[in-house]
Amino acid sequence: MNRVSPFFVGLLFGIGLCLSGMTNPSKVLAFLDLGGAWDPSLAFVMGGAIAIAFVAFRIAARRAASLSGEPFHWPTARAIDARLIGGSLLFGVGWGLVGLCPGPAIADIGFLDGRAALFVLAMAAGMALYSGFAAVPSTPGAEVALDG
Repeated sequence: MNRVSPFFVGLLFGIGLCLSGMTNPSKVLAFLDLGGAWDPSLAFVMGGAIAIAFVAFRIAARRAASLSGEPFHWPTARAIDARLIGGSLLFGVGWGLVGLCPGPAIADIGFLDGRAALFVLAMAAGMALYSGFAAVPSTPGAEVALDG
């Protein structure tokens, strides 16, 4: 059961990405083109996803474990630091240049999309590069607490 549940959740997520158009780079780039032929349809997809996630996280917060019995691993970091900002900028630039983010790119590999495969290889290389820098501590004083 520990492997079946994530498989079906991932499958449902991938189907949702395909049906919503998130796997179509031209649709994503049209959503990001605020000064041109803007396509707002993905805003509704994101809004729906945020609403569902909001409810799901509220329910999960009241539970001690997941439905499969595994404990939850909630994030503990509460600071905005240079790593978070840099990673966010890198993600946004990549999304804007290519029109893909990790989930849709992996889903597109199933359609034998060579550009998506190249994107996923570059993403994996970036993760490997990051793991080499992960041990480097953040610069003291370069963070902003989120706790007011």
